[in-house]
Amino acid sequence: MLYTLIVIVHVFICFLMIGAILLQSGKGAEIGAAFGGSSQTVFGSRGPANFLSKLTVVVAAVFMVTSLSLAILAKQRNFSSTVIDMQPKSEPTASPTAPPVQPSGDSHPSGETPAAGH
Repeated sequence: MLYTLIVIVHVFICFLMIGAILLQSGKGAEIGAAFGGSSQTVFGSRGPANFLSKLTVVVAAVFMVTSLSLAILAKQRNFSSTVIDMQPKSEPTASPTAPPVQPSGDSHPSGETPAAGH
């Protein structure tokens, strides 16, 4: 529940930050001019520089907090991200250091038949 809420806030903050960055005036042709003239006339003579820069700082700070929160919550969540992790882990039946079991009968491990006197 909390994880989903933070993801929703995080995505909203991402779009808000993109908008705040794109509306800031740059040295070249800016996207703010596409909304009817210069971006300076939309917010006033010095309004956009102060307002948009403060908005960008606040939104970036919230973005960092939500990113850190999502990273911490994702580490605490118990979910599998690969198919290998999804298989149930079972205890091995034999220890890995145990020698292999020899087949019963006349066969020798090297393929030779044992000597009659041994």
